[in-house]
Amino acid sequence: MTHDTGFLDTTRTFYDTIAEDYADFFRPVAAGTALDRALMGAFAELVGPEGEVADLGCGPGRVTAHLASLGLRVFGLDLSAAMLAIARRENPALRFEQGSMLDLDLPDGALAGAVSWYSSIHTPWERLPDLFGEVRRVLAPGGHFLLAFQVGDEPFRPDRPFGHPVALDFERRRPEPMAELLEAAGFTVLSRTVRVQEEDTSTKVPQACLIARR
Repeated sequence: MTHDTGFLDTTRTFYDTIAEDYADFFRPVAAGTALDRALMGAFAELVGPEGEVADLGCGPGRVTAHLASLGLRVFGLDLSAAMLAIARRENPALRFEQGSMLDLDLPDGALAGAVSWYSSIHTPWERLPDLFGEVRRVLAPGGHFLLAFQVGDEPFRPDRPFGHPVALDFERRRPEPMAELLEAAGFTVLSRTVRVQEEDTSTKVPQACLIARR
């Protein structure tokens, strides 16, 4: 079956265009909230320091660096060359590679853990089974997957982000059907966490985080 991959080119172009502005804007919330850090800490404890972990859709590498600070052997992967240039500049001791989450250049069972921290949000719903199947393929038996996304039913499309003439849908999804897709792909969902909307913080819509085991 032939799949449409045009969304990959659109996503790459979008982030290549806004990379420096995006990295500067989100620098103050690089490590997330206390609950975000707690969930990453739980994931790190589940994975342990021995196996390798991939931060899929790593952007400027802030989550990659935080996971490394927790003792994980982690590398970052992203579509955007401009985002990877920032990640390498800011984290010269870490490894970053260009590629797609849907077609990972890794052997079966190579990873102890994988993270998709708000990076599945540009993948169309009908391609999520392919994404989750690819993540499962590269995880060793017992490996863990950390998946974060915004909660909602309608996508968000920023208007000229940072003044640039580019557009991209940011999909918002419900944790229940996302958990069902993970289970259909062969995962066991261990945890579902929803952080509520907080008007006075950066959390303008609810945020979901799932931890699943292969």
